[in-house]
Amino acid sequence: MWCARLTLTDFRSHAAFDLALDERPVCLHGPNGAGKTNILEALTMLAPGRGLRGAALMDVARGGAEAAADRVRPWTVSAHIMSNGDDLVLGAGAERTDIGVKRIARLDGRPATAGDLARAARMTWLTPAMDRLFAGSAGDRRRFFDRLVLGRAPEHGQAAAAYERAMRDRQRLLNEHSRDGAWLGALEREMAAHACAIAAARLETLERLQETIDSRPDGAFPKARMALEGALEAAFAEGRASADIEDEFIAALARGRGRDAAAGRTLEGPHRSDLLVRHAPKDMPAEHCSTGEQKALLLGLILAHGRALAEDPGAGPALLLLDEAAAHLDPVRRAALFDELLALPGQAWLTGTEPALFEAFGDRAQMIAVGDPG
Repeated sequence: MWCARLTLTDFRSHAAFDLALDERPVCLHGPNGAGKTNILEALTMLAPGRGLRGAALMDVARGGAEAAADRVRPWTVSAHIMSNGDDLVLGAGAERTDIGVKRIARLDGRPATAGDLARAARMTWLTPAMDRLFAGSAGDRRRFFDRLVLGRAPEHGQAAAAYERAMRDRQRLLNEHSRDGAWLGALEREMAAHACAIAAARLETLERLQETIDSRPDGAFPKARMALEGALEAAFAEGRASADIEDEFIAALARGRGRDAAAGRTLEGPHRSDLLVRHAPKDMPAEHCSTGEQKALLLGLILAHGRALAEDPGAGPALLLLDEAAAHLDPVRRAALFDELLALPGQAWLTGTEPALFEAFGDRAQMIAVGDPG
């Protein structure tokens, strides 16, 4: 998969940006503030969710919401994607309506759903904000891993959204001290069905990713040993039947109504799961490793994910977006990263302040200077 053309209009610092490309890796270089990360973020707006910064719809409009108030389309992003022999045009943006501003998505000129986008343009990314992922919150690790799952199983995002909706509706009833047991039961059954789909997809992705990691010889990036911490994921890992797991979760939710009402939130379920990672060569929890080791582990995971997708007949190559990933690597590890990226069938995008960071690519990559927008 690769991006043959990327066009931005009124996105962040870019009033108009148009870039024609070939399938080689793309290296964006320029001073801080030039808008390199904004270009990567624009690409991620073509995927389900809120992009690599988690921005609100109008936060990405050039000049902000007030400056975009008189624009019918406050911002747009369009990409020409070549994927598995298909020639696709993806579009995303914001559009004004009589009742406000809505997000729009297009696939070959037709309205598209989040699932359509996930299937058409698989991508994953790494940013400096993720450097301390292993030492951060369980929620950050869960969201990171769910993004990896989405690359392999586009329906995962829909299951997660449906689970969250049912969970919010159940909590609202509990907060209102509702005695409507039938309605609560229906919502708990809906939650359980989606929860099992979420947990199963996570476990399948983790097992495939671990197989990919274990199948490779030791290299510049340390191997990770991964596990999922969560009751449903553990039940699937034990090989138990999905119907039994679903029934038990329904019963657990029913038993926990009083507890969840008192807490003001649901205390059990896949929204509480965590990704546990160990530095395999040292047999050490990732959060206890040095900052450099954690970065190398994370890069290794992202590269393995790219290989796993490429080898999965149900998925396929993905775009890999690495923001400032090369800057703090030593020359040996940087060259190893570039060799790994060149071996992947999906196109890689990298950013850095100096073109010298990408010298090891030679003419095997496209060097794009991004100027200071002033």
